[in-house]
Amino acid sequence: MLKRWQFWVGLAISGALLWDALRGLRLGEVWAAIQGARYVWLIPGVVVYFVAVWARAWRWHYLLRPLKGIPTASMFPVVAIGYMGNNIYPARAGELLRAYVLRRREGVSISASLATVLVERALDGLVMLAFVFLNLPRLADLNSASGFAGSIRGLAICGDFVFLGATLVFLLMAVMPGRAQAAIRWFTNRLVPRRFRAGVEAVAARFVAGLAALRSPGGLAMVLATSVVIWLLETGKYWFVMHAFPFEVDFFALMLMNGIVNLATTIPSAPGYIGTFDRPGIAVLEAFAVDKALAAGYTLVLHAALWLPITLLGAFYMARESISWGRVQQELGEGEA
Repeated sequence: MLKRWQFWVGLAISGALLWDALRGLRLGEVWAAIQGARYVWLIPGVVVYFVAVWARAWRWHYLLRPLKGIPTASMFPVVAIGYMGNNIYPARAGELLRAYVLRRREGVSISASLATVLVERALDGLVMLAFVFLNLPRLADLNSASGFAGSIRGLAICGDFVFLGATLVFLLMAVMPGRAQAAIRWFTNRLVPRRFRAGVEAVAARFVAGLAALRSPGGLAMVLATSVVIWLLETGKYWFVMHAFPFEVDFFALMLMNGIVNLATTIPSAPGYIGTFDRPGIAVLEAFAVDKALAAGYTLVLHAALWLPITLLGAFYMARESISWGRVQQELGEGEA
């Protein structure tokens, strides 16, 4: 019942944001912009995006090294499956899906995998906020009268506290695993019924073990540097797709767009981030004096180019694993989850 409620709320948010994004537009002009695009530019955009996905697979391999050495080539299909799951299932189910597939293929516990996934998300959030803060004064100058810059600044400041706070918690748990587990036991003894305590503590121990890669400054620096490279590569796709359309903004503007749309996609939405990607993307380009119909055409094509190739690849890998989402839900309902 709760999952159904979340689905409908996400659908309502997506519908409202998509309506707001297209409000006042002549859809014929948007369609003309889409038809007139030079789609050959999508080819290098897709290539650089898959390089970024490979870098994500390497980063996950690095985070998992204290638990098990898994080659990046073996991690890449699992990461692609996770992308596919995030794109077509609600509530970012792809994160749980890739942890399940990794356990199935490599025997790494789901709780330890999810610890590394949460570290990835916290560091991704910090990089996105850095992209926003790097360009925020410029955006305020460009669009100071609209109020849009102020809303982005507020979102960035709130997000900064959330992602930085999460990163600090994970670091403390990584460098003081004994104290972390003692704190977990303290809360477990007071909040969890006695018959569930052993299971909860076992899952928590595996979760803390999954943070081991963060125990050295070098390890943390390597993961953070890789996160920056990943998001610069993904911004490269924005840049290539831009060349399919008759407008031009600089790379820093696209970094800002990338940061804002990815922060916005943390808001509950329909699968595929419908609306939460499109509305802020169009607004950022408008702030840089791009015609709204052209900005809408570009953003919709970019969204499709980000969504379709990795979703198809992830679906292929998932079919090769001979698993289904229904089976995953059933097994996790009966087992570790």
